[in-house]
Amino acid sequence: MHNSNRLGDAPLLANRQFAATSAPLIAVEGLAKEYRVYDKPEGLLASVSGLFRRTSRLVPALRGVNLTVGRGEFVALLGPNGAGKTTFLKLLSGIITPTRGTASVLGHVPWERADDFRRRFALVMGQRNQLWWDLPAAESFRLHKEIYRIETTRFERTRDELVDMLDVRKLLLQPVRELSLGERMKLELVAALLHEPEVLFLDEPTIGLDVVAQHTLHRFLSHVQTERQMTVVLTTHYMKDVAALCQRVVVITHGDILYDGSLDQIVDRFTTHKIVTLDLDHEPSQERMERFGFPCEIRGPQAILRIDRSRIADVLPEILRSETVRDISVEDVPLEEIVASLFRSEAEIHTRESE
Repeated sequence: MHNSNRLGDAPLLANRQFAATSAPLIAVEGLAKEYRVYDKPEGLLASVSGLFRRTSRLVPALRGVNLTVGRGEFVALLGPNGAGKTTFLKLLSGIITPTRGTASVLGHVPWERADDFRRRFALVMGQRNQLWWDLPAAESFRLHKEIYRIETTRFERTRDELVDMLDVRKLLLQPVRELSLGERMKLELVAALLHEPEVLFLDEPTIGLDVVAQHTLHRFLSHVQTERQMTVVLTTHYMKDVAALCQRVVVITHGDILYDGSLDQIVDRFTTHKIVTLDLDHEPSQERMERFGFPCEIRGPQAILRIDRSRIADVLPEILRSETVRDISVEDVPLEEIVASLFRSEAEIHTRESE
């Protein structure tokens, strides 16, 4: 393989332009999924009674979601545990059927499980293996070749390209059970991409991985998605995944879409202030710094203020005139904090509505 194609030479493309098409590759309308949950009462007599008369309730996982995704988009689904992210990917990949609503992926209804559809997408779930546990990954790759009926020359070319980009050739003959989590995830991605899918669903692919492994997967996914113009839908809890890979963010809470837009817009829409960090030549008092009228945190000689966006231009000159400042930085609120705040606010609203 030529060095120019190696992953190390590929830039991390966080600001790519998507190749839009007239019709979306994924179209979802009113998609909902409910599960029936049976309650088990406490106590022996109640348990015996439950054998003859069971009480149940419907728990909504998705509540009528509407969404479209174009060719070449890299979309992040964010949400707390139980928000419906994984359920959404299972519906789009045809693993489960909805309670109501419609969906089209690559022109197919996913839960009809047409052979043509299954050959054109891939699903990688961070907590589940598609590789045979006791066999080397090379054997699982050959099985994928037969399942997807990949022509031998194409299979070998694609396998070698992916293996070299992730530098996992030395792992191919080692039983999967002996590999680390990061090594297994790299090989899971190779297996998922062998048949060159047009759509890739990723469910928590970096969960449990260290920083180095996360960064490696970011570069790999960014490079492959850009080269193939593949449509990718990613669920994650890590904001670093989003910042490195995605321009579009869909926030799901309690089965509903709370936000659908760009990373830049989520910062502008859901925050009213910036974080101003001052490095002073002395440790200031809390009272002295709060006289500027904004919340302040003191960390030794460092003061961190949260200043309203509209007041930055007025307040900073005032601070610089009255304090000896060695260094200053003005930053947006971290994405993690914004999303966590959204989750908390929506959870409070949901709690009030259910009372």
